[in-house]
Amino acid sequence: MFDIDFSVANISENSLYQFLPEILEILLKDRTTSFYSKKKKNIIWANDNYIGLGKKYGETCPITPDLITGNQGNLIIPRALKSKAQQKERTKSKAEVFTPSWIVKKQNDALDENFKDDDLKTYIGRTWLEITCGEAPYLANRYEMATGELIELNERAGFLDRKLRRINQEIDNPKQWQYWAKKAYQASYGFEWNGDSLLLARENLLLTYCDFYFDKWRCQPKFELLQQIAQIISYNIFQMDGLTCTIPLSQIEKIIIQPADLFNDKEIKTVIKSAGILVKIKDWQTGKLVNFMEITS
Repeated sequence: MFDIDFSVANISENSLYQFLPEILEILLKDRTTSFYSKKKKNIIWANDNYIGLGKKYGETCPITPDLITGNQGNLIIPRALKSKAQQKERTKSKAEVFTPSWIVKKQNDALDENFKDDDLKTYIGRTWLEITCGEAPYLANRYEMATGELIELNERAGFLDRKLRRINQEIDNPKQWQYWAKKAYQASYGFEWNGDSLLLARENLLLTYCDFYFDKWRCQPKFELLQQIAQIISYNIFQMDGLTCTIPLSQIEKIIIQPADLFNDKEIKTVIKSAGILVKIKDWQTGKLVNFMEITS
């Protein structure tokens, strides 16, 4: 049993690492780079918001547990809990804007109206993708984006919230409940540029699972069940540049220098950029990793 307070908008990475270190490590994994390399890698910061803390916080550096726990245990927090100056800077540098919950609900309600007659299998199996997901409110609407205030379970409007709510209403067998919960998570995708926001999105989906599990069974999920969901989340909520479908900042610059000659008084420098590392996501029907562009084309 683990002693973690799930009834908050911002879970403490210190608590997560103290009681469930394996889960935090899973939530930090980057599955694309692990596919291309034998060395397992983590998501990267992809911004320089924390560079004042040292070189390991540079935009291309991986996020590792030691960088966000201990004295830095409250480093990564939801946008609503950041200072106004930080919010403004993120909006300016990364066009980071979060949608109020009432808009999330209105938009998701309009889409969900088309599926009200679905049977359970069809409804749970519908695939959703939240683009540039930030903290993933369209999937898991845990708290109000403007204030960080928790939203009551029956009022949450995310696509995943709706699926888990229906599972709670229709399934009374624990094994069957876990089966359908996994199916719901396997059908829920999202991508984000910033590594800190991506981690928050992954944590929100994990906490959402805990919230609905507790609501149904009045106890915390066992570690094995939590691990299963965390694994799915680490594949489905991924880091990507939405314009190129590559890992952010993965392009390699090569400088070619043409020396001075009879026709040029000065040397000429040409910068050539590689295409970057194409993002791979998991096709849960085949169990294989495929290019994001391939599965969405």
